[in-house]
Amino acid sequence: MKKAFTMIELVFVIVVIGILSAIAVPKFAATRDDAEVSKARATVAALRSALATERQKRILKGDFSTRIDGAALEALIEYGLGTNWSRSDDTFTFTSNVGSCAFTIPNDKVRLTKGTCTVTGMSDL
Repeated sequence: MKKAFTMIELVFVIVVIGILSAIAVPKFAATRDDAEVSKARATVAALRSALATERQKRILKGDFSTRIDGAALEALIEYGLGTNWSRSDDTFTFTSNVGSCAFTIPNDKVRLTKGTCTVTGMSDL
């Protein structure tokens, strides 16, 4: 006598797998969005840190000019901006499927300020 699964058992297993995947796929999508936002927050922190470090280096050398432009700041980032980032002059923009957020070096050139931002999770930067 041959032993095998019945058609009802196979259909039941397929339905259970379908239910599990319907629950898991949205969770993975949300996790990916959260990871993008976390990476963007880390990049903003790196930009601000690089800006402060460069300013302090210049002060220690006796150069009190506050002129640090976007190109110089981008060059200071060790791992680069990443694919979701772009720079236009002194404005750095993060863009993804969760929104966009712009950060600008203002005229005093000593800090990075947040401009328009539609990304949930970056409102406190």
